[in-house]
Amino acid sequence: MPRLTRKLIAQLEPREAEYTVRDTEVIGLGVRVWKTGSKTFTLTYRLGGQSRKLTLGRADASYALEEARDRARSALQDVRNGIDPQAEKVAERSAMTVAAMIDRYMTEGPAFKPNKKQASWATNRSLFDCHVRPLLGSRLARDLTRLDIARFQLEVSQGKTARNMMVGHRKRSLVTGGKRVASLAVATLGAAYEFSIMAGYLKDNPTKGVERFQTVRRERYLSEREVAAVSEAVLEITREDERLSVMADAVRLLILTGCRRGEILGLQWDFVDWRAGCLRLPESKTGAKTVPLADAAINILRRRWDESRPLDASRGHNSGDTAISETRSKYVLPALKGSGHYVGLPRVWEDVKARADGIMRRRAAEIGEDPRDVKTMLNVRIHDLRHSFASFAIADGASLFMIGKVLGHKQARTTEIYAHLSDDPLKLVANRTGQRLSAMMGIGVDSLAADATA
Repeated sequence: MPRLTRKLIAQLEPREAEYTVRDTEVIGLGVRVWKTGSKTFTLTYRLGGQSRKLTLGRADASYALEEARDRARSALQDVRNGIDPQAEKVAERSAMTVAAMIDRYMTEGPAFKPNKKQASWATNRSLFDCHVRPLLGSRLARDLTRLDIARFQLEVSQGKTARNMMVGHRKRSLVTGGKRVASLAVATLGAAYEFSIMAGYLKDNPTKGVERFQTVRRERYLSEREVAAVSEAVLEITREDERLSVMADAVRLLILTGCRRGEILGLQWDFVDWRAGCLRLPESKTGAKTVPLADAAINILRRRWDESRPLDASRGHNSGDTAISETRSKYVLPALKGSGHYVGLPRVWEDVKARADGIMRRRAAEIGEDPRDVKTMLNVRIHDLRHSFASFAIADGASLFMIGKVLGHKQARTTEIYAHLSDDPLKLVANRTGQRLSAMMGIGVDSLAADATA
């Protein structure tokens, strides 16, 4: 059995069957010659009473003989220590990529988080598919470092994953970047790592310790004049198309209840408690909740109930048969087509905003104000109607605790975003109380000012 050399390896010719030429310097090392003429370095060893074979690499210029001997010696040392180098290689080859980790999280994660909403899972999937997979999907999950995560966040914020392309017939995929999206992507990736650690797939979470972008919460509160403009705008639209009365009532109910868009659009008649004057929603972003209804909201619901009353059964024309009576939709705001609920609000909302903006500017001109000074309404989101409900409640003296109850907040810190709105009402209370007390003490604001200047 000869000692392997570069010259000997180059002279090995293929045969009808593959064969191996062993090395005399490193026991177990050999060159395997395939019928095709290709050659690979192999290491044969025994572990646990079984013979095993480890492929080291191609026996060509890209993998030197001495490099093969060094790796063979290292592998044999592992065998002496009870480590199977072939098992290590298989484990490395089958190590989870970030894409595979994401797939497991989306498939098995719901078992770990049974109370997480489907909408949240859908948001996670979107963040993974649009940002994480393109930049990190092929990387091994165990190899990512905090620096990799920080770079990922920066690249997403700079728009590296942004795209605007057609993905089907009349269907466009629009993906944007930005700091808020980047921060959410890191948080979502961190959740996938935490799941993998709990499931025993990984040991570390590289997203921990990475400073995420601080994003400014976007807040827009409508004034009384703006609410009136929105109401006038939806009325204009329904006069042009009576079918959109469902849209108008959706906007009115959003303003009057402070509910989220999905809670109103998916509202069913079974959720309306007429006797108690409230909505009993079996599911929302924070779970089941009760929403108290203002009289104006109840009036809208009663009108819709009467308008959606099934038609009486009638006899067919000259047939002698009885036509089947139409049934009432289970949804308060039924779809214009089909049996589901109305879903067209986001599209029509653009028209509502544009019209309301024009109304505000016309009203300003009518009372002698400069229309250019009017705050634009083109940036008002549907969710801002919920914020506005809270702002008007605070202006009327409601406490943050009570507002949190009405809006269905589970945690007090969620309602604290409205804390700054309570400054003016609190100042009014302080002024009223101060004036009363100062009157009791026989002093007034004028006399205090005089004393201060004396």
